Amino acid sequence: MKQIATLIKKDFMLEWRQKHTLYGILLYVSCTAFLIYMMSGQPESRVWNALFWIAQLFITVNSVAKSFLQEGEGRARYYFTLVRPAHYLAAKMIYSAGLMLLVTLLSLGLFVLLLGNPAQDVSAFILIAVTGGVSLSVLFTFLSAIAAQARQNAALMAILGFPIAIPLLMILSRLSLAIVASVAQEGWGELLLVLLGMDVLIVVLGLILFPFLWKE
Repeated sequence: MKQIATLIKKDFMLEWRQKHTLYGILLYVSCTAFLIYMMSGQPESRVWNALFWIAQLFITVNSVAKSFLQEGEGRARYYFTLVRPAHYLAAKMIYSAGLMLLVTLLSLGLFVLLLGNPAQDVSAFILIAVTGGVSLSVLFTFLSAIAAQARQNAALMAILGFPIAIPLLMILSRLSLAIVASVAQEGWGELLLVLLGMDVLIVVLGLILFPFLWKE
């Protein structure tokens, strides 16, 4: 835990020193929400729900994808001599999840401010939005690790990520649709368990496979 905490602190300090990266993420989120507002106004609840999750997907890619891709080869070799690969991946996932937690709340706030608030239960929708943001961040952090080690950068991450992200987004859309559209949703609890199960599976696979990738 000490190694993981140190690595998280290191990522936070690097992010704070390179404030232009953080400001770029905030600008991207703000521009995305404003552009959707300019093009669609305040859409009805189903469209609002679809636009929100599509925006979240691309916000996640732009916010989290750099977690491993920004690390140079020399720096990665240096970390290899200091920490275990599982600890390194866990720290990256935790930091990315924390970053996406803040970005998701900001994105949701802008959507509510500009596009209206169709949610019948605001607290439940916030819970689903936060869970979805964390789930997407975990997925793309793992894919970023694969892409960085394969030296194919963002192209490989996009090829691997979107087929996996689509079912994840469909589950999140169905979960949130029951709240924003007052649609009776059967199996709501089962869908949530499937979502959490996918998150656990991604984390476990990452912790198992990443050490072999790092050795390469």
